[in-house]
Amino acid sequence: MDQVPSSPQEAQSLPTCYRHPDRETGIRCTRCERPICPECMVSASVGFQCPDCVRNGSGTGHAPSASQPRTLAGGTVSADPRLVTKILIGANLLLYLVQMALGDRFTDRLDLIGRAWVPGLGTSLQGVAEGQWYRLVTSMFLHSGVTHILFNMLSLWWIGGPLEAALGRARYLTLYFVSGLAGSALTYLLAPPNQPSLGASGAIFGLFGATAVLMRHLKYDMRPLVILLVINLIFTFSPYFNISWQAHVGGLVGGVVVGYAMVHAPRKRRSLIQFGVCALVLAAGLIMIVARTAQLT
Repeated sequence: MDQVPSSPQEAQSLPTCYRHPDRETGIRCTRCERPICPECMVSASVGFQCPDCVRNGSGTGHAPSASQPRTLAGGTVSADPRLVTKILIGANLLLYLVQMALGDRFTDRLDLIGRAWVPGLGTSLQGVAEGQWYRLVTSMFLHSGVTHILFNMLSLWWIGGPLEAALGRARYLTLYFVSGLAGSALTYLLAPPNQPSLGASGAIFGLFGATAVLMRHLKYDMRPLVILLVINLIFTFSPYFNISWQAHVGGLVGGVVVGYAMVHAPRKRRSLIQFGVCALVLAAGLIMIVARTAQLT
């Protein structure tokens, strides 16, 4: 902060306020160093700042983002806390409509299969072991029928919306894909190589796991979630339903691990720990995929 000169000669050369040219001043903004009059001065941690710097920053010399409200996991609070969930539901519904329009040939090209000959796709072997790694991701957006997609999308809306609001968009989307890929990797590793698998259940079970971690952290009543999860696991392991239990278990474990990192990471190194754990889960999935590929080929 510049001091007002004491001599009349120095006073004649005083600058004028950048917002009020008719007012001389000896004070300058501590951030941009523009001259400001008493009316424009805003107290800061050190000296004074001009109104423009206060609007563009936090008023304390920090970046503008420093004063933005944050979610429990450190994400940015958004105007629509369910936007990513809506987009994911829309993507699943759109691909389901494409499945219905194009038939099994489209689904067979994108579902998760280890290594097998698929009727209608030529004489060559198909599957992840044949280099079609994209199936690990595309299978997460395909469904086998109306009941399948309806149940998954309702679960995604009920569980995903509140979780997205708690984590923030980037962390929520990362959790979704990491959990889904963990489910796909375990399915590829343990399921018969000629058994096709598809559905968003792996990612959704990951959201279940992360929600359980969050509720326990907030000391909420977990009984409704536990009951819902138990019912889902009963259906998962029931011999009367043709369900890929590997995807559910892989997604659930991945969601619990990533969710724990998202919720419990210390503030000082929060982003590093959160996304570092996500990278470790993905690395574990990659090891399973490479090992299974070597086994099948």
